[in-house]
Amino acid sequence: MTYYRLEELRPTGENFTVMTSPQHRIDEFTRSGWWSDTQLHQMLERQAADNPSMLAVADPPNRPALTGEAPVRLTFAELEQLARSLASQLRAAGLVRGDTVLLQLPNTVELVALYFAASRLGLILSPVPMQYRQHELKVARKTLDPQAMITLERFHETEHAAQARDCLDEGIQVLAFGASLPEGCKALSADLAGSPAGGQLQEHKEDDDPGSANDVLTVCWTSGTTGEPKGVPRSHNMWLATARNSSAAGAYRQGDRLLNPFPLVNMAGIGGFLFPFVDVGCSLFLHHPFDPGVFLQQMAEEKITFTIVPPAVLNQLAGSPETWNAFDFSELRRIGSGSAPLAPWMVDTFDNTYGKQIVNFYGSNEGIALFSTPETSPDPKVRATMFPRMGVEDMPWTGITHDMVGTRVVAVDTEVDITEPGEPGELLFYGPTVFDGYTNNLGDDVFTSDGWFRTGDLVEICPEAPDYYRIVGRCKDIINRGGMKISPAELDILLEAFPGIREGAVCAYADDKLGERVCACIVPQELQHVPTLEKICAFLTQQGLARFKLPERLLLMDALPRNPMGKVQRNLLEQAVAADE
Repeated sequence: MTYYRLEELRPTGENFTVMTSPQHRIDEFTRSGWWSDTQLHQMLERQAADNPSMLAVADPPNRPALTGEAPVRLTFAELEQLARSLASQLRAAGLVRGDTVLLQLPNTVELVALYFAASRLGLILSPVPMQYRQHELKVARKTLDPQAMITLERFHETEHAAQARDCLDEGIQVLAFGASLPEGCKALSADLAGSPAGGQLQEHKEDDDPGSANDVLTVCWTSGTTGEPKGVPRSHNMWLATARNSSAAGAYRQGDRLLNPFPLVNMAGIGGFLFPFVDVGCSLFLHHPFDPGVFLQQMAEEKITFTIVPPAVLNQLAGSPETWNAFDFSELRRIGSGSAPLAPWMVDTFDNTYGKQIVNFYGSNEGIALFSTPETSPDPKVRATMFPRMGVEDMPWTGITHDMVGTRVVAVDTEVDITEPGEPGELLFYGPTVFDGYTNNLGDDVFTSDGWFRTGDLVEICPEAPDYYRIVGRCKDIINRGGMKISPAELDILLEAFPGIREGAVCAYADDKLGERVCACIVPQELQHVPTLEKICAFLTQQGLARFKLPERLLLMDALPRNPMGKVQRNLLEQAVAADE
């Protein structure tokens, strides 16, 4: 399978080309029923027609402290009206189908509406985290050559509109929300009372090519855990296939109330909440940035039925029954988690003490979509540490994910298939959720010759449960201590279970004799009671860890470096350890 044929590339600017899926791939997934002709804005139109008065989306309750504006709640009919208004404003700014737009907004109703507006116009949105500053924005600008950037006047104390204006080249419009925008920025309005009638948009659409669900809707960015982030183009169909996997894992039902704490800039937010809420017909409650107090209050007051919570927060809640019991979570059915290893004791506490089901998600912007649920993995230890081998023949699994995707494990060096338990190899993934390749053909070796995506994740078929995979780390993360391979992920799980450690992770550091050794990087619960390296090693030994895996250095940190998805950036840990020398 060739992913970069010239006739499949569509130029959109000086540097950026959008790749459409090869026709044989479109034909395969359309015949199978996984891909269709449904675009994102059409899904909103359906909900606005069928459920016009149902609550669609609600702002974070603390929005006044974040942007200086009152929180907004919109029905599906009102959200559709706002999306049409914003589409008209973008069209009036000269943006047309195929144009690329950088997008830097917090989780607000305007951000949600802009996805539907962009879909209606055929624009390509590239959402970036609020943490991005001039350097990262310039990298995105160089990669994508956008026609515009959409942002807001300020978020917290950062003047985002001014920042965008000052770091982008002339000719790139800066469109922003806010009452007092700096000179050179054009205003966008989310005021429904004074919204444009949409005549210009309607006139435009009558003569315009309506586009396709196989068109690229977004260019998100990899987490950058191993280097500079790469752009990940994804079509409507790729996102919807991912969303239906997420909905199945979370057991979403029409009328559910979903609380999204992750930025709507990547897989967790877009695939886990944005597409599912409008596909199933749920109410979407926004939260950003993560604030445990506000988050728990939202869960209780809004009668949330499903949310996703970072593993570290779940660990704290599981270890603090008094905090959990101070709220009424009676409507909550399931909680998703992922991006880092889950602790079996935590899953057991939620299952058997709190009566709430934990779902372990494993995904990426490129389109990996696996999960471990109470149905596939009733044992908390299995659910916390293993994932069903979906799409593999002779497995006992049923359901949309098993039918939709394919998974294999191959030797890292030879790509020979591994079928025996206990032998680590790279996970390969195939299916309608998977992207076609990075922007501008970067990483053109990420697919095998027969079209399977090389995830870069090191997994093994579990010896004690051969129907499951266990993730043992990243292929590039493996620590090589004198020829003995050590998985950082395995140590991370054990380390965070040590009493007195708030956060913990390990990384490699250079050694003249052995090549690499292990350093434990920890954030202590209390500075007055910092655990020693000797006590940590004694604890790990008690857990049955082999001696060659024990850390030989200890680095204390105020917080572990994480990307917007909550994943530990191990490359930054290694830099911190090297600087500490």
